[in-house]
This record gives sequence, structure tokens and C-alpha cells, in this order.
Amino acid sequence: MRMTYDAEADAAYFYIVDPIGPGEAVESHPVNASLSGAAVIASFDADKRLLGIEVLGASRALRPETLAQAERP
Repeated sequence: MRMTYDAEADAAYFYIVDPIGPGEAVESHPVNASLSGAAVIASFDADKRLLGIEVLGASRALRPETLAQAERP
């Protein structure tokens, strides 16, 4: 599994499917999670298969060592 992190946006993305083709992610749904100041959004394809997970406010929800290992844009 691949992970990217954009420090300016404080957003991390975990790719379950890599790469995700243009237009392949047709639905995104927030995940109800109790995270302090962070949001989790799951992306799905047309067949309702999970493609990836985005974490907004990633520095508040993920460990620094996890973010340090992520690819940067």
C-alpha cells in the first residue's frame, strides 16, 4: 500500500488500489470516526470497491513517524 502526504494541505492519502485511473473514483463518503480535528474520507469505484482513504488534518490523526514515511507531492 502506498501513502502520500501533502504537508501544506495537511492531507494524507492511502492507496488501496494503485494507481487510481482518471474518473475511476466515482464516490467518496466521510467515515464516522472520532478524530480530534481530522476527517476520514473513503473513495470507491463504480462497483463499490474501496480504492483509497484520505485523511484531512492528517498531522492530528496520524503518528509523525507514519507521515515521515509518506511520499511527498
